[in-house]
Amino acid sequence: MRSSRERLHEIIFEAETPEGKAFDVALLLCIVASVITVLLESVASIRAQYGLILRALEWGFTLLFTVEYGLRLLSVGKPLRYALSFFGIVDLLAIVPTYLSVFVAGAQSLIVIRALRLLRIFRVLKLAHFVGEARMLRAALHASMRKIVVFLGTVLTIVLIVGSLMYLVEGEASGFTSIPLGMYWAIVTLTTVGYGDIAPQTVIGKLLASVVMILGYGIIAVPTGIVTVELAHARRAPITTEACPDCGAGGHDGDAGFCKFCGARL
Repeated sequence: MRSSRERLHEIIFEAETPEGKAFDVALLLCIVASVITVLLESVASIRAQYGLILRALEWGFTLLFTVEYGLRLLSVGKPLRYALSFFGIVDLLAIVPTYLSVFVAGAQSLIVIRALRLLRIFRVLKLAHFVGEARMLRAALHASMRKIVVFLGTVLTIVLIVGSLMYLVEGEASGFTSIPLGMYWAIVTLTTVGYGDIAPQTVIGKLLASVVMILGYGIIAVPTGIVTVELAHARRAPITTEACPDCGAGGHDGDAGFCKFCGARL
């Protein structure tokens, strides 16, 4: 006979049973409602008229999510491991801002981080293939990390050199009052953003700016190409929506018998 903890875990973490799916759907609706409450409270005219009601709703949702977070910790065999997982941290951050707002005015605006909890919708609606695609993207980004770090190091070196040259060529008369300001201009230009708050005035400066602009188009394509190559090599594997009874982690392979994060039997 299953223990109360196992039954609680099935309801909170699993979406295969009617009770589990009902719990998850209700939770997702509450998350959406709480985010909408925060958005409405940020509008001055609405806050002036319904501020007290919105704050009461905000605290109500926070208390509800606090109880839910405690139940999640109780329902897993390794509470600390779940607390340190991605969703464990997101669940905690979803309730902290409201309590923090008691001491820091405006901190409740950070409650919008609750929107991250909506990622659970892929498990609730049994869209496991989306989880598999997300894992493949994460693997590609991880494999690209070292190449991207080298690339960013090269870009920062170019920014430093170009910023220094613009400071030397243009000087304070054109608004380039320091090398850091020249680097700021180089970043804005290299990324093709082009705010226009500072611009070269001399012929040499404009020539250098033209080179940086053209270089920017080529640089933007590099990280895209790196990630694309890794995506092409990423392995697709069938994913299950089952959550680990010990740490609450999901995203396991379809034929997995044990959790790949903590080793518990699935």
